[in-house]
Amino acid sequence: MIIHKLGIIKYQQAYLKMQQIHNRAIEDGCNHLICCSHLPIFTIGKDDNNSWDVDVYRSDRGGSITAHSLGQSVFYFCFQVSNPILFYRKVLYSFDKFFDELLPQVRYDKTKPGYYIDNRKIASLGFRYSNGVSMHGVALNVDVDLDFHSKVNPCGLKDIIPTSLANEGVVLSIDEANSRVINSIQRVFDGI
Repeated sequence: MIIHKLGIIKYQQAYLKMQQIHNRAIEDGCNHLICCSHLPIFTIGKDDNNSWDVDVYRSDRGGSITAHSLGQSVFYFCFQVSNPILFYRKVLYSFDKFFDELLPQVRYDKTKPGYYIDNRKIASLGFRYSNGVSMHGVALNVDVDLDFHSKVNPCGLKDIIPTSLANEGVVLSIDEANSRVINSIQRVFDGI
């Protein structure tokens, strides 16, 4: 697995970088993981046709509205995918292991894809696949501005509010969170 640490980057720039790395993954047959954080922005998936009270940037990923900001770790997977269901299960297992170590009450909800503690959403997922390689990924709220994230219901879901690791009592820096998530992804995908 090749890891690309982009640091803080505007969503639009990261999207272009992801497209470049996706093309590279098609050519080299390797798995590429992009790790970054975005300046504040709301993005929506290609299937979302709602009108929002905030400015949004339309993306080609799946899913509805997602808030991105500083204090959030975003993991874009440009991975070789022959079986999308198996790939998605491995992504989920990677994050299950991460949460089990730090915040075991977090659960994945397949009816409204994401990670939650009761009605509080802590991580969002959205993928698409092209030429046998995945795109987009997972946004994990490490220590975000919850006022900004609360401007919309996560993924447009009624009665769902955003939360973060810090808000739930788990204090990690972005670098520490990234290191733990990357380690979990490597262990699951490399079969360690």
